[in-house]
Amino acid sequence: MIKIEFTEGEMKALDCERYHHPHPRVQRRMEALWLKSQNISHKQIRKFTGISSNTLTDYLRKYQEYGIEGLKEVKFYQPQSELRQYTTTIETYFREHPPASVKEAMAKIEELTGIKRSENRVREFLKSIGMAPRKVGMIPAKADIEEQEHFIKEELEPRLEEAKSGRRVVFFVDAAHFVLAPFLGILWSFKRLFIKAPSGRKRFNVLGALNAVTHELITVTNDTYINAQSFCDLLRCISRLDIRVPITLVLDNARYQKCKLVWELAESLDIELLYIPPYSPNLNLIERLWKFVKKQCLYSKYYSEFKDFKNAITNCLNQTDTTYKEELDSLLTLRFQRFEKAQVVAV
Repeated sequence: MIKIEFTEGEMKALDCERYHHPHPRVQRRMEALWLKSQNISHKQIRKFTGISSNTLTDYLRKYQEYGIEGLKEVKFYQPQSELRQYTTTIETYFREHPPASVKEAMAKIEELTGIKRSENRVREFLKSIGMAPRKVGMIPAKADIEEQEHFIKEELEPRLEEAKSGRRVVFFVDAAHFVLAPFLGILWSFKRLFIKAPSGRKRFNVLGALNAVTHELITVTNDTYINAQSFCDLLRCISRLDIRVPITLVLDNARYQKCKLVWELAESLDIELLYIPPYSPNLNLIERLWKFVKKQCLYSKYYSEFKDFKNAITNCLNQTDTTYKEELDSLLTLRFQRFEKAQVVAV
């Protein structure tokens, strides 16, 4: 039996580390040595800690030679894949030419390295270098990324900072046109399900103004068209809120929002109109609300009557500051998707 003399300080350190060291394997080593310091037999130590005789001997000898610090070293043997030596080559290629499937990645890796591996091995290798299956996003082809960045930094962010401090109220404005048609979503089901397609093309139009900070929603709705008059109605609704600080509406470049009638009324009501750059829906916060409404009450649902369709949308919008407030507060943060560093798939 290996004999070790423990000082009072060593026993206290072992007692502390067996509970508080972050690695469970080190905790077990400390436990074994602490039991040894309490004159517990090797047989009992192995029983209490679940280790073998050889492992216990290894712990004791390591302690004798290196002390507590030696027990803290955690070394694992991990066999390295042959592909590791080609990591840079593979990563460089896939950054420019991302594969659509693991099979495609297998073929390209074999072509680049001469090494053939199974789908599972290739999948694990791709994960190990930081790759994962991700849905491709969309950037409007005519979007000016530099103009977006300038707008965010020079126009939008300063006004939002004022809004957060109560020195301004900022509304994000946009119109949603909900057409009475099937909104196909995803359902957990035992077989593929189908919903009926309503006849006709009736649509319910909602022109909304979303408060950037409180998420209060002001709406003007109709079953015909959103036009300049509709926008003027929204301006009047906002003016009646008796807001005593400057008001800014952030909106897109729809033609009816950039006409003389709208400009003159906005000026008379002392409301600033701030137009986002063309092809920049990612900068309009209210777009996220429209997606939420579709997901909440339209996807995979059938409404036989247009009035039921309108009521479902209206009820959802009416609950934005009650039933759905917590969920929307999480969704409607003032962090905007930016494409400055985005990777665009090459054709």
